[in-house]
Amino acid sequence: QLELVESGGGLVQPGGSLILSCEASRLSVNDYAIGWFRQAPGKEREGVACISSFGRDSDYADSVKGRFTISRDKANERVYLQMNSLQPEDTAVYYCAADFIERLELSTDAYEYWGQGTQVTVSS
Repeated sequence: QLELVESGGGLVQPGGSLILSCEASRLSVNDYAIGWFRQAPGKEREGVACISSFGRDSDYADSVKGRFTISRDKANERVYLQMNSLQPEDTAVYYCAADFIERLELSTDAYEYWGQGTQVTVSS
């Protein structure tokens, strides 16, 4: 059973940056495709970014393209989400998810394993 742990959330001012991290508590995320998702109060969970297991391919939601970057560090067995130019509408709980999938997926249905989430609040 893969248990994912997110970290790096917090309070940031509009225009600021945060780096979220995703790792597995007992196993390794290295063999899995990883997706980052977010859920704002009263809204459905939405895909933000995803990366292939090899790390060569990635995809982003239109709302974050050019501002967010997903990457993976095989040596440290982590996947990161660099978030720049944050806006209040980016406020949400951010989750990482993992599964053995070959194609890039931003759909929640594609992932079996989920972390507990980390809160990101963008406010002045």
